[in-house]
Amino acid sequence: MDSSGTRAHSFGQTEINWDKLDKTKFYLVGAGLFTGVTVALYPVSVVKTRLQVASRDTVERNTFSVIRGILRTDGIPGLYRGFGTVITGAIPARIIFLTALETTKVAAFRMVEPFKLSEPTQAAVANGIAGMTASLFSQAVFVPIDVVSQKLMVQGYSGHAKYNGGLDVARKVLKSDGIRGFYRGFGLSVMTYSPSSAVWWASYGSSQRIIWRFLGHGTEPEGAAPSQRTIMLVQATGGIIAGATASFITTPLDTIKTRLQVMGHEKRSTARQVVKGLIADDGWKGLYRGLGPRFFSMSAWGTSMILAYEYLKRLCSIDE
Repeated sequence: MDSSGTRAHSFGQTEINWDKLDKTKFYLVGAGLFTGVTVALYPVSVVKTRLQVASRDTVERNTFSVIRGILRTDGIPGLYRGFGTVITGAIPARIIFLTALETTKVAAFRMVEPFKLSEPTQAAVANGIAGMTASLFSQAVFVPIDVVSQKLMVQGYSGHAKYNGGLDVARKVLKSDGIRGFYRGFGLSVMTYSPSSAVWWASYGSSQRIIWRFLGHGTEPEGAAPSQRTIMLVQATGGIIAGATASFITTPLDTIKTRLQVMGHEKRSTARQVVKGLIADDGWKGLYRGLGPRFFSMSAWGTSMILAYEYLKRLCSIDE
């Protein structure tokens, strides 16, 4: 194992490098694990998206009123609008993301090693580079899925059109805007998700090492290994810290991107006009619409994802 792997173990972690994974098992088991996590957390994305597109005269403008409204009109299925579209596109997007993340992380650790940075800083830089690169690669698949799913999430809400499923959305987008209609907000998606991914992975990588040092691990490379429960608690705490940091920094861009993506052909606006509208309605806090659900989503998703991800890597490691 390379030096980055050795360092990871000295901090009580169980990081497993890309070359130590059974790739076929990693992708197959990973698809199942992350589908399960998506099922559990998808309703939060629906609520967050509706809050971000609410107009000034919309009655349901807080989290609980949105949930009540969805349950009243559509029941539990309403919380899963667009889910089929998301899960269809999420699997290839996730494969691209994880492959790019793991391969880039190894290269990034080697790249920053000569700079002799502190452990948390080195982890933040390497993980941040890997997270941003992985997000850039996966956006080409994810953005069209995002456009279709978000239109389904908000259909019939706050004056938005209704559709007969994902294929109906795709046909109408193609008819009104052509292929580029599937990439509305692509620039903002890249500007939102790539920095968000970079911040998330950088925060996760550095916070873990800080926590391990606080717990007394890492000062003695040959010290007793922590229990699996401790490892999972540290990873979960790192996921919460990463989610809080990333959601606060990137929510304004996410709100603008969401509004651009769900607008109909006749209501097309620029990013500047969207910002002006949000500020006119609610002042600068309008840019943070849906911050609560987004923070919860990113923290819950991040914590669940990282625990599933680390478990997946342990499960798929090649025995030597």
